Amino acid sequence: MKPTNTLFSSLGTTIFTVMSQLAVEHQSINLGQGFPDGNGPADVRTMAATFLEDRPNQYPPMMGDPDLREAVAVHAQRFYGLDVDWRQEVMVTCGATEALAACLLGLINPGDEVILLEPLYDCYLPMVRLAGGVPKFVQLKPPHWELPRSELTAAFGAKTKAILINSPMNPAGKVFTEEELAFIAELITRYDAYAICDEVYEHLVFDGRKHHPLMCQPGMRGRSARIGSAGKTFSLTGWKVGYVTAPPAILHTAAKAHQFLTFTTAPNLQRAVAYGLGKDDSYFRDLADDLQRKRDSFAAGLSRIGFDVPPTQGTYFLNADFSGLGFDGDDVAFCHHLTTVAGVTPIPVSAFYEGAGPRTFVRFAFCKEDDVLAAALDRLARHFGKK
Repeated sequence: MKPTNTLFSSLGTTIFTVMSQLAVEHQSINLGQGFPDGNGPADVRTMAATFLEDRPNQYPPMMGDPDLREAVAVHAQRFYGLDVDWRQEVMVTCGATEALAACLLGLINPGDEVILLEPLYDCYLPMVRLAGGVPKFVQLKPPHWELPRSELTAAFGAKTKAILINSPMNPAGKVFTEEELAFIAELITRYDAYAICDEVYEHLVFDGRKHHPLMCQPGMRGRSARIGSAGKTFSLTGWKVGYVTAPPAILHTAAKAHQFLTFTTAPNLQRAVAYGLGKDDSYFRDLADDLQRKRDSFAAGLSRIGFDVPPTQGTYFLNADFSGLGFDGDDVAFCHHLTTVAGVTPIPVSAFYEGAGPRTFVRFAFCKEDDVLAAALDRLARHFGKK
């Protein structure tokens, strides 16, 4: 028989699936996948149920329900001072992953180069290659995840079409500074490129920091596609409601890709997210504060056990260096060991690199209930003889 698609047939099973299956087999506490244990805000869920019953359940507009598109535009002005025309510059997608696919397919021609910052989320590279793009990798390394400016400058060239930026950054927990974003923006302008900005963790930023969209940098308003996610902002990852803000020249082409990917997503969920984006400032502040508290408690527990835990500025995740624990093996072996022997499952950070990444760091998701995190620390402490 003729072979199937060479790109997808060559891909292995994702590390998240592998480790989750192993966690189930060994009844391990799974801190690998990044989704909360909670059920999301009660009022947002109530609105979804209400809209399910009192509004039409047929196809909403391909670009998204007008209520949500307008709410996204108001949200951009409220938090970042961005003036957005919701009719021409906002599109709703089936989650942020589909938003990334639509933007890449809409921008990239075969042979165009796309700069990817490692560590990177696992869908980025297959999507770039599916669009015919040529990836150019620039590595950020723990523990400080500093932007390597000379390497980034060298990655740009005449064939550069776009850079994909994730801030706050999974799995690094890094929030790019305005100075770093200004440096990136200058390169984008110099080489007449675009930016696809994965900003799904925009409200999960800690220690008084602020998230700064690249779109707010001088010259970037017409070159950037900014992607958000109701799944992260409202701890409702199963809803798969994402949204793109971009200038018409970018958005109209991305919309043509979107119409042949998912076309639309559930109307009642879109309307409930529109309600949620209008919630009081205290909701967004409390969301970050609660996660910061979990981060601090879990990081302190890991440190007592013997992990070296670098600062985590945002997202659901923290990274821990296990080199001081005397384990003879790399991060993949360590994750298998913790899952099968200690009963706690993290993710190896090297899985987020296409090239040779760090081999003594693992990623833990701390967006879980307090008792789950406490139980995980108890198991780890017992395993390493710290209790």
